[in-house]
Amino acid sequence: MSELGQLATYLPRFKDVRIVCVGDVMLDRFIYGEVERVSPEAPIPVVRVLRETAMLGGAGNVVRNVAALGAQISFIAVIGDDEAGHLATRQIGELEHVYSGLVVVPGRITTTKTRYLVGTQQLLRADRENTTALDDNARAQILNTFEAELTDANLVILSDYAKGVLDPEMLQYLIKTCHAAGKPVIADPKSHDFTRYSGVQVLTPNTRELSAATGMPCRDDATIETAAQTALAQVGGAILVTRAQAGMSLIEPGKPGRHIAARAPEVFDESGAGDTCLATLGVALAAGAPLEDAAVLANASSGLAVSKAGTAVVYLDDLAGVLHAADLQGAEAKVRNLPRALETVAKWRALGKSIGFTNGCFDLVHPGHVSLLRQARDACDRLVVGLNTDASVKRLKGEGRPVQSEMARAIVLASLASVDMVVLFDDDTPVRLIDAIRPDVLVKGADYTIEKVVGHEIVNSYGGRILLANLEDGFSTTNTIARMAR
Repeated sequence: MSELGQLATYLPRFKDVRIVCVGDVMLDRFIYGEVERVSPEAPIPVVRVLRETAMLGGAGNVVRNVAALGAQISFIAVIGDDEAGHLATRQIGELEHVYSGLVVVPGRITTTKTRYLVGTQQLLRADRENTTALDDNARAQILNTFEAELTDANLVILSDYAKGVLDPEMLQYLIKTCHAAGKPVIADPKSHDFTRYSGVQVLTPNTRELSAATGMPCRDDATIETAAQTALAQVGGAILVTRAQAGMSLIEPGKPGRHIAARAPEVFDESGAGDTCLATLGVALAAGAPLEDAAVLANASSGLAVSKAGTAVVYLDDLAGVLHAADLQGAEAKVRNLPRALETVAKWRALGKSIGFTNGCFDLVHPGHVSLLRQARDACDRLVVGLNTDASVKRLKGEGRPVQSEMARAIVLASLASVDMVVLFDDDTPVRLIDAIRPDVLVKGADYTIEKVVGHEIVNSYGGRILLANLEDGFSTTNTIARMAR
């Protein structure tokens, strides 16, 4: 088993972890559009808005990631009594394993970052925020909630975005309270004065923050290690430097530095990767992982986060898949559950790729199947295959089927160059899968008519198309099985 595969032994413990997170919540808005002309009013592009999304950012994204890893978390933060605050409250309430300790401050603006994107290019970011210090009432509510939640916590995360919650006095009170209670505490800094975070077990600056705090260059392993050694004297605990595409560097007192290579298959969007690192590091440490192992897990999660679109979270099965990837054949990485499949499809679409879809039992893959899949792939940029589970095949084909298990069938399909993703479904038809994926091209064999293709109404409703692929004569799974039986 690989080193990463061995780290998977920590994952089952994540569900027993309880975290307290204090920090600055914000709302990340993404407005997607297209540009077809320049404004006659000024030399700027005119964006025709196509869709909008909004999700928790800042410390809220740390919470999303902790919850996605299956751990429990108490979230203590400040919001305004405004539309953004109400939306953030609703989204936090929809997360599993999360206790909301939000403090509402009338008249305060909930921090909102609005990004305008065309394709993968960000054109503009507009921020609304209030960074003034909290009043005594808000501070008292935060501290009272923190002290109540600390009792059952395994670890505390301080997520500082310099929006007014974690001022120097608040930081030191929280850190000293953790020490008195025997609770480990880690922090992600925003201030260039690292002495504010003195007493944390681990501080997680990026290279820019480390350079600003120490006044030293952070260009490579050697300069980063030198700067981190200086920061150790300010913090007292370890320094885990996040380095984007270059991975991470772990510097501990009295130990040689460890430089961990990035594991991202491709960098699509770096938004929120630091939050993912902080969340995974905290959960892993709380689950009993030594710091070096927790840092490797955090690095693996961050690699997944930057390969997704937007302020993305990393789920427990995502992380498990990466940890086992070195022990699995490449085909198995193409087999996804529906949530992970939808994230990948969203990334493909953001890159301008067209999505094709076909489905079947594929019990014994024969040349007819190969021909259909090749034709389907020729009609799109990325092909998703919906595969009936064993239970679904049994209902459709009878007690003697399937001959091969669902995972065996999935791996065979995923091994084909024409197949980009395999998604198992348990229904008798793939209609719910089609409705979720919304393919640009829906493909079935020419033995169907368009009206008989399951999901054709859905695809037609948004302007997609149906392709009836030519069939290879003489091939049938049922007939092959019958001949084998004879």
